[in-house]
Amino acid sequence: MTEQQIQAKRIKQLEAEGYYVLKLIKTNRNGIPDLIAIKEGEVLFSEIKTPKGKLSEIQKYRMKELESYGFKTELYNGE
Repeated sequence: MTEQQIQAKRIKQLEAEGYYVLKLIKTNRNGIPDLIAIKEGEVLFSEIKTPKGKLSEIQKYRMKELESYGFKTELYNGE
């Protein structure tokens, strides 16, 4: 599966769980995860990769930064 197909799969899953999902295309900060999912005050940032894909150092940093603000983050690879 391509990253785009994996992303479409994750969007459908999150929406089925009741989340409002946005794809982040361009942000003012490099390394921000691909998706933001919101449900009843809960915010989840989801970085999409293929099973062989790896996070860059800036992506790792941003995910830790977001977690320090109390947000949930995930690396989703379709598995």
